[in-house]
Amino acid sequence: MKYIKLTYLYFLIIIFSYSFKGISQESKGVVVDEIIGRVDDYIVLRSELESTYLDILSRGERISGNTKCGVLKDLITNKLLVAKAEIDSILVEDNQVDQELNSRMALIINQVGSEDEIEKYYNKTIAEFKKELFDDIKEQLIVTKMRREILADIAVSPEEVKDFYESVPRDSLPYFSTQVKVSQIVKVPEVGKLQKDKVRGELLEIRDKIIKGESFEILATLYSQDPGSAQNGGNLGFVGRGMFQPEFEAAVFKLKEGEVSMPIETEFGFHLIQLIEKRGNLFNSRHILLQPDFSDSDIKKTKDFLDSLKGLAYSDSVTFEELAREYSDDKFTSSFGGYFTDAMGSENVLVEELDPVIFFTIDTMDVGQISIPFESRTDDGKIAYKLIFFKEKIPPHLGNLEEDYQRFRNFTLNRKQVVELDEWFEKARKEVFINIDPEYNSCNIVN
Repeated sequence: MKYIKLTYLYFLIIIFSYSFKGISQESKGVVVDEIIGRVDDYIVLRSELESTYLDILSRGERISGNTKCGVLKDLITNKLLVAKAEIDSILVEDNQVDQELNSRMALIINQVGSEDEIEKYYNKTIAEFKKELFDDIKEQLIVTKMRREILADIAVSPEEVKDFYESVPRDSLPYFSTQVKVSQIVKVPEVGKLQKDKVRGELLEIRDKIIKGESFEILATLYSQDPGSAQNGGNLGFVGRGMFQPEFEAAVFKLKEGEVSMPIETEFGFHLIQLIEKRGNLFNSRHILLQPDFSDSDIKKTKDFLDSLKGLAYSDSVTFEELAREYSDDKFTSSFGGYFTDAMGSENVLVEELDPVIFFTIDTMDVGQISIPFESRTDDGKIAYKLIFFKEKIPPHLGNLEEDYQRFRNFTLNRKQVVELDEWFEKARKEVFINIDPEYNSCNIVN
């Protein structure tokens, strides 16, 4: 268990692209950090190049040509995207960054176990992490937004996919390991009235303390179950309409500044909300979130419901995919009939890319079988129960258009996007100052 948690802590660094900028590592035999590239006011550090390069090698990925030069070109391109976004007034609001930070941190906290374990391991508070990571996350969001705009109109036809496939020498075609088609139905138990009333009562007691003069922020730190805001006294910062749940916003706009709401229910649980300040459609608020626990009866109802869906699927009166679209609480996979997809959007997923829980579940099943309901968690950490349908198993094989069309389509699209981005790079670099350390002149990034 300890190994798993430390692995998630490593994942925390990767998912945030957290580089310990400026930290000397001479004791480990690593060169002291330095600037090796500059795009206007944006810099690339040697540590960024080395850490990204090592990460690519550790994952077995390949970049055409000189790998380190390819990594440096990507880093310079990202800085150019950010610099050009500034010139073109393409912005990412701070509240979007805060939401992304809160979402990612909540995910990691749920997977690792607790905030305390992260804070003890790194000797930093969650608030300190967020402050240090803010600029990096903002840059990531700007890069994503710029790439999306540049590549928005790029598409490929079936003829282009066929041409690409036929251009690959037979002895260079990829060999794909075992693939599977697996669909799921996810149900989050519905909390019963008794459990909800219990949480409402707890929040009313907390509200009474606030009305009598106790600090909302201290009570939020002590009791709130929102890992993203609890360490910050429940403060959510300024946001505009549409950023939070409708029930939350409806309550906020009824409050006077300084006023505390009665308990408000959203899909995340029950909230006490205090309005700090309102400026037109912008508002600054803080909240305390409590999430009711499921009773044994709530869980039994969920399992019984999934068993009934399983019976319907086996009766052939309706397909598992149709049931997933109608009833699954996982909105992403439900839109694909419950099917898992890989990074390329293919429903044929390599077994090594499956979540370990799903892999070990289907490892005990026959093709065409539906699992019993089992406990799992949603991406945001909620307890849920699942049915798994093991639709198909594709043996290892040499890549071909019949079985791997989606993969070759994405190979074709990626190549076309790379060409488009290279063309954009050549045009955009004339509008900014770019300087690269002479050590990397051989990379020919800017001629």
